Amino acid sequence: MTQVPASLEEAVVKAKEATQIALEAGLGRLQVELVIPEIALEAQGLALEFTSLFEQYGSGLKVLFPDTGAAALARRDWGETPFKISDLGSRFIPVEMKVTPEDEAFLVVCPASIEIQSVAKLCEIAEQRPVLLLIPQLEDVSIVGIGYTARQLRDNFLSTLESCYYFRPLEGAAVVRSYPGLWQVWLEKEQGYELIAEESQKPMGEALELIIARATAEIDPASPQMANVAQPKKSGLLANMQRFLKALSQ
Repeated sequence: MTQVPASLEEAVVKAKEATQIALEAGLGRLQVELVIPEIALEAQGLALEFTSLFEQYGSGLKVLFPDTGAAALARRDWGETPFKISDLGSRFIPVEMKVTPEDEAFLVVCPASIEIQSVAKLCEIAEQRPVLLLIPQLEDVSIVGIGYTARQLRDNFLSTLESCYYFRPLEGAAVVRSYPGLWQVWLEKEQGYELIAEESQKPMGEALELIIARATAEIDPASPQMANVAQPKKSGLLANMQRFLKALSQ
C-alpha cells in the first residue's frame, strides 16, 4: 500500500519505482509531481537521479531543460554524460529543431506554464517515444492572464499525462499517488499518518477540503461555511522539507 514518504529522499525513491512500473507498462506520457515549495531549486539534481531510469537508451535519451542557461549549467555540473542535454527551444529556435530521429526518450526538467506549448509540441512529435515530465509547474497557468485558447490547450494537454507519482504535503495532511494505485488523502496524526480517502481522480480545491473536513469533523460538510474551513496545524513533514530545501539552496 502507498505510504506517505518521510523525507524528500524517500519520495524520490518511491517516485522512481512508480515511474519504472509505468514505463514497463508501456505508458509514454508521464509526469512526476513533487508539490513542495522551492522544489524547483533542486530540479537539476533530481533530473540526474531520474536519468538512471533510461540507461537502456544510452545516447538516445535527451534531457531537456526549460532554457539554454539551465541546460548549459547542467552540462557544466554533470560533465561527460552518456545522454544528450538540450533545451525546449525559444522563439527563434522551436522545439521541433531540438528533436532528432536518434532521440529515443525524453526527460523534461521542471517545465513552467510558459513552456506548455513547447512541451505539448514535443509530446506530439515524439510520437511513440516516452516523455517524462519531472516536477512540472504547468498547472499554475490557470492563474496567469491567458486566453480561452491557451486554457483549452492546457486542459487538453494535461489530460493526456499520467501522474505516475504525486506527492503533496499539506498543513496536517498529504496527497499521494503512486502508479498504478488510486489517489490517496492522508491525515496527520500524533503518530504518523492515517489514510482517510482513496479517489480515482486527483482531489483538489474544495473536493480536497471536503475530504479533510469530514475526517476531522470540524464542521458539517454540507455547511455553507465549508469554504472557510480552518487549516489544520502546521505539518511537521511540510516544515521539515521546506527547511531541508532552503538549506540545500544556501
